[in-house]
Order: sequence, then structure tokens, then C-alpha cells
Amino acid sequence: MHDKPKAAPANEFHLSDHSVLALCGRDSIAFAQAQCMNDVALLGDGQWQWNGWLNAKGRVIALFALVRLNPETLWLLLPDVPAEDLAEQLRRYVFRSKVSLTARNDLQVIGSFAIPLQAQSNQIGLLGEAAGETVELDLSAQGGFRRLCIRATSATEDAACMAQWAAFDLHHGLPRLPASQAEHWTPQQLGLDRLAAFSVKKGCYPGQEIVARTHFLGQTKRTAGLLHSSRTLVAGEDICDSQQNPSGKIVACRGPLAMAILPTQDLAEDAGNSLFIADQRVELVAFLGGLQR
Repeated sequence: MHDKPKAAPANEFHLSDHSVLALCGRDSIAFAQAQCMNDVALLGDGQWQWNGWLNAKGRVIALFALVRLNPETLWLLLPDVPAEDLAEQLRRYVFRSKVSLTARNDLQVIGSFAIPLQAQSNQIGLLGEAAGETVELDLSAQGGFRRLCIRATSATEDAACMAQWAAFDLHHGLPRLPASQAEHWTPQQLGLDRLAAFSVKKGCYPGQEIVARTHFLGQTKRTAGLLHSSRTLVAGEDICDSQQNPSGKIVACRGPLAMAILPTQDLAEDAGNSLFIADQRVELVAFLGGLQR
């Protein structure tokens, strides 16, 4: 267990590409359990998990950290997806459920590369005189410490720190999907088993049949790898083999670092040594599929 500092770190910055969607009401957990790809029932009060929402074909629409504050309140911490956009889509499935979906535009998401004050692993921290004034998450990984806070008070904008944060996410295996890559890839193709972000054992949810079939039949033919290039990469670019035959695609990137979907067989055979974008070789840094957080 690491020692906790007694004062908040000074190097905080606003993660302006993150937003918060609140699910409130007596049916909020049941609603999330029916819609989300991970097992929400495993969470206790004050815990969080990686989770997501799929379409009927088992393709990822949105990825998020799902935080259970209490039996009637869940927060979805959304990187790259506006909370109101997702709320509008999810409201179509509320029907008679006692749950409200609200984009919390009054809250900011704040990041820092520092040791969390209270949060640890999947246990959140609640900071401030009023319970819930600041919700803190521990997003530390092998790359170092990271502290994320959700609160009403603001922090400064810092584009360089935001880019560093997103690159850390890619290294850790969290896809930062742009809108152009939504609804194209299954959780297995994105390597989300690395984050324990989906379940093949819980009850039905959109896309569950595809996810479970892929898991139990072992038919994942493509999965995620981390690439590095000497130039800035763009989501949607094709990756080719040494004969210039398309073999994969960039799905998320920050500068020269990118997550790509590649043939699993090629990754296993270390064909990553001969990957190209146009006529420029790119380096396979890491294999991101098939690991647990």
C-alpha cells in the first residue's frame, strides 16, 4: 500500500474531453445491468469498474468507468463521448423503469499524475466536508500514478497533459475511440478483457450473444496492438504488410502512438516487425489483447 500525501497535488488539469452521466432512481442499477456489457451487480457502494455499451451486433458504442455511489445513483465517466449524446440514446430503453439520466454539466473531470489521496484500486474516495463533494478514482497502472477527480470546482486547461493522459490510456489498453470508430469493433477486438471491462457470464444485454459466442468458441481473429510511428497517426488509416496488402486499421491515436486492430495470428507470429502505413514502417510496441487488469 502506498503512502498518501496530505495535500492535493498542484499539477491538476481539466480533462475537457471527459464528461459525466448520472443514472438516478430506484431502478438505476437494474437498468445499467440490462444495458451495460459488464456485471454491474458485482459493484458495492463506493466501487467502480470499466464498462461499456454495445449495439445489437456486439460493437462498442461507448466505453466508460461506471461508479456506484449508492443503491440509487450511478455515474458514467465518459472519455470522448458527450454525456448528453449517450443519455439521449439510452433514454429510448427506459420505458417504465424508475431511472433518470442526466448529463452532469455542473461537474468537471480533473486529472493529475499523482498518488490518490483516498481512492485505491476499484475503491473510490469521497473528499470534502460534504460527502460526494469530490469523487476520486485511482487510475494508476504500470506507467505510474494517476489521480482523477470529479467535482464542481475547476482546474486549468493543459493540452500537453491531456495528450499525455490519453497516451497513458492507450498504453494501459483503454481505447480512446473517436466517433468515426464507434460501432465498428467488438470488446474482444479492442482487447477489453485486459481491463476486465465485459462479462460473458451475466444475463442478457445488447450484443451479449455475439460477445459470448466469440469468447466460448475462441473465434477472435483480430485484436488490439499498440503501435509507434515517427509521424502523427490518424484513426481510420490502414496498416499494411510488407507487400502493401491491408492487414489492420488504426482505431485510436495520440500523436505518434496508436492502438490498432490487427490479425491475431500475425501478432502471435511477430509479424509486427513488418507493418507499414503507406510506405513507412511502424513499430509494434505491445500486444494489448487477452490480459486481465
